[in-house]
Amino acid sequence: MTFQPHLTVAAVIEQNGRFLMVEEDVEGRIVLNQPAGHVEAGESFLQAVKRETLEETAHHFEPQAVTGIYRWMHPDNGITFVRHAFCGVVGEPDTDLALDEGILRALWLGPDELRAQADKLRSPLVMQSIEDYLNGQRYPLKLYRDIE
Repeated sequence: MTFQPHLTVAAVIEQNGRFLMVEEDVEGRIVLNQPAGHVEAGESFLQAVKRETLEETAHHFEPQAVTGIYRWMHPDNGITFVRHAFCGVVGEPDTDLALDEGILRALWLGPDELRAQADKLRSPLVMQSIEDYLNGQRYPLKLYRDIE
C-alpha cells in the first residue's frame, strides 16, 4: 500500500489580537478552522493558500511568512495530513463573493476564545499553528520554490 498524505495549506491571519477563522460544517459537525484546504494539481503552495482563503472568507490573502509545517495523523481514520501554515495579511472582504460550500461564516476570534473552544477546533493543527505564530515562529517564503 502506498503512503498518500493529504497535502494542505492554512492561513494564520491576525489583526488586532484576533484571528480570521471559518466556521464550517464537516459531516454534520460544526467546527472552527483557519482558512485551509488541499493543494490542487499544478498549484503552488502560495497559490493554494491564497485561493483557499478567498474561497472560504472572501478575503484576498497576501502571505508574508511560513509559520510551520505540520504532520498529523487523524486518530479515527488514520489519514495523515501535512499542513503548510502561512501567516500574512488580508484586506476587507469582497462582499460580492459567496463562501465555499460547507463554510457557514468567517469570523474573528482571540486566542483565549479559541483555547476555550478547543473541542470545536477541526484538528489540533489549528491551535498549534496559532500558538507558533504567537510565539514568533516565522520562516521566509523563499523556502518554497517551484521547479518547472
